[in-house]
Amino acid sequence: RLLEEQLRLARLRRFGSSSEKLPFQGELFDEAELEVSLEEVEKELAEAEPKKPRKRHTRADGFDENLPRIQVHLELDAEEKAGARKTFFSKVKEELDIVPAQARVIEYWQEKAVFDTEDGSQQVKAAPRPAHPLGKCLASVQLLAWILVAKYADALPLYRLEGILKRHGGRISRTTMANWIIRLDDVFKPLINLLRDQQLGGDYLQADETRLQVLKETGKSAQSDKWMWVIRGGPPDRPAVLFEYDPS
Repeated sequence: RLLEEQLRLARLRRFGSSSEKLPFQGELFDEAELEVSLEEVEKELAEAEPKKPRKRHTRADGFDENLPRIQVHLELDAEEKAGARKTFFSKVKEELDIVPAQARVIEYWQEKAVFDTEDGSQQVKAAPRPAHPLGKCLASVQLLAWILVAKYADALPLYRLEGILKRHGGRISRTTMANWIIRLDDVFKPLINLLRDQQLGGDYLQADETRLQVLKETGKSAQSDKWMWVIRGGPPDRPAVLFEYDPS
């Protein structure tokens, strides 16, 4: 029965529809339960198969050894260690910890100096303000980077980012964040041009396209074909990957 189920899943992954509209789509929300169930099935399959010489595998779960570390000392009280020749600590456990996101407001206070001039007037000199990629903008550079990573690397839509910021006390609408992302296109143009030059410096390019549905695009119906291209190229040891939207 387990082998038949494994075969069915293999056929579904290889020949099944690539659309997300599948009968078991709702089960994807039970990700944790599914992971545990699959792990149990894999264990049963491993027990049913003939035993082979064990190979040493690294753990799937782990963390970078270069992460900063905090030591928590679990100490005996004075009564418990009274009369002991010596005491010592031994490491008994490691836990991966994470610091939750925190919102804060950065206030820039600009120092200004007033000078008297020879003609009796006054001249004011102010400390220079740090450059910002979007000029007058409510978002810090760190917040802009967080929005871009969350949207494009972690696939979080802007309405979810809006809710996350609201929970932390920052009321920023998804429309405002969308405008920031659009304005950043000009900021990243020089970097994108350098990446494209890096791609063209290689011997070949790899490309793949994905059909998209875009709503409310000027001059285009929602049913018309739009494409997202991913292009990879450049020297083998320094490849560059770029995504490009093609509305045609």
